[in-house]
Amino acid sequence: MGGWISPRRLTRLGMLNMNRRNVDYIARYNERSSYPLVDNKLKTKLAVSEYGVKTPKLIQVVRQQHEISHFREMAEDLDGFAIKPAKGSGGKGITVITGRDGDDFVKASGAHISVAMLERHLTNILAGLYSLAGTPDVAIVEDLVQSSPALAKYSYQGVPDIRIIIFQGYPVMAMLRLATKASDGKANLHQGAVGVGLDIGKGQSLNAVQFNRPITLHPDTGLALENIRIDDWENMLEMAARCYEATDLGYMGVDLVVDAHQGPLLLELNARPGLAIQMANGCGLLPRLKNIEALKRPHFSPRERVHYAMETFGKL
Repeated sequence: MGGWISPRRLTRLGMLNMNRRNVDYIARYNERSSYPLVDNKLKTKLAVSEYGVKTPKLIQVVRQQHEISHFREMAEDLDGFAIKPAKGSGGKGITVITGRDGDDFVKASGAHISVAMLERHLTNILAGLYSLAGTPDVAIVEDLVQSSPALAKYSYQGVPDIRIIIFQGYPVMAMLRLATKASDGKANLHQGAVGVGLDIGKGQSLNAVQFNRPITLHPDTGLALENIRIDDWENMLEMAARCYEATDLGYMGVDLVVDAHQGPLLLELNARPGLAIQMANGCGLLPRLKNIEALKRPHFSPRERVHYAMETFGKL
């Protein structure tokens, strides 16, 4: 595992702060007209599918209260699925069902939940309880992601995911996010998930942090985090890069999972990705962003952009 770098030293190494991110990158490179596309998971799924980016299979869309009765009928034949608010953020309102026990459904945590409780949850989603602005929302029911065993073993209950920062279509930084007991099985760093920096060139783990503090072992699984390597890495980078063409967003976070049967899948896009990825990687984003800005011919094909990033930003 690479040596830990303090926040002060990170600043000297080009750490991007929130103000500069908001003004120089989000405001400058992200058209406001593209925001609804990434702030709505249903719109995201439809947009990226045209660019060959796979997402978890859509089982049902619940737009109105009377459609909830169809959910009860449909759920009779399902063992596992995920219910998500289309306009939710930060994992709020997502319920993951991993099995059945009689008439009850079983959540990832092992807790039991009745179909009536799931119907109430759908009602809350439609009312906008989890939407970004509290506006009425749509619920989507997706196929359950069966995490690749190679990565799932590192995570506590929840599905691990991979965040890749894409700038002008180039992957510039990446991390693996691992759920913990503290994060309640969610891959959310603010709630206590582990962030593992990934070498853009190889998909190999670098540093690891929890609550921005360096760690070498997962706090719950006890596994070492220094020799993790992501399979099919170049393909994942190319999937993330193609999201640029799909959205026209110049600066975004692309969240992918590795399904045991279907391989890499897109979970969601984020037009305002957080900055903790720099702590996980032990280096700042600014030098990489400036490198892309300085390119004389920045718009190559997604594959060419990925190769450039792997060669330029990968660890030697």
